Amino acid sequence: MSQAHSLVVTNLRKQFGKTEIIRGVDLAVNAGERVAIIGPNGAGKSTLFNLISGRFAPSSGEIYLHGQRIDGLKPFEINRQGLSRSFQITNIFPKLSVLENLRCSVLWSLGHRYSFWSFLSRLKDANELANEWMQRIHLAHKSEVLAMNLTYAEQRALEIGITMAGGADVVLLDEPTAGMSKSETERFIELIKTVTRGKTLLTVEHDMGVVFGLADKIAVLVYGEIIAFDTPDAVRSNPRVQEAYLGSMEEQGH
Repeated sequence: MSQAHSLVVTNLRKQFGKTEIIRGVDLAVNAGERVAIIGPNGAGKSTLFNLISGRFAPSSGEIYLHGQRIDGLKPFEINRQGLSRSFQITNIFPKLSVLENLRCSVLWSLGHRYSFWSFLSRLKDANELANEWMQRIHLAHKSEVLAMNLTYAEQRALEIGITMAGGADVVLLDEPTAGMSKSETERFIELIKTVTRGKTLLTVEHDMGVVFGLADKIAVLVYGEIIAFDTPDAVRSNPRVQEAYLGSMEEQGH
């Protein structure tokens, strides 16, 4: 296994009952690389993310993060080894302010542990880092606004901030631009590029404009198997990919 790889998946399989959803996936992602995972509905993209992030245990196969095996670990244990993820459905604390949401996400990385008698507002380092992240995601002007009162795009930006603020260097984003307008999507792509600079990024995305605008490489997942893993230009011109996925997308007008 190359030291340049941040994430390696080897012969990964996942069955639910007799149905095999992930069927022998192999994937090696270099440090600092941006990889988009695409494929038709039901291909297993979210299941693959759930396996990598520890929400599901593999039926067989191995997952390595920075050379350390992580399959079988709990999600919080994987997170503490440097992997974080967002979800298709916005996953924030709706009744906490923007500042409070971000402050919660930085505590562990700064060495703060659970304590019932500590006032979070007095933790200078946590407040400074949370404020820094509010600037990065362009929400500093809404620091005291409850998360549930933000616009949808702002909530997605906050989730990206929460995902990144804990200091993870491998980041999984599950359909980050879903439900956004074209202009919101364009701004969000730039935000993702900015906040993930120098990080290893895997994203599941249906919008091919986002995919080709963001990714260094594209992995095409079809019926639980990766049929191509290459640069965007190489994937676009791959006959097998065109037949299995991109052709059908064009027919649907995507």
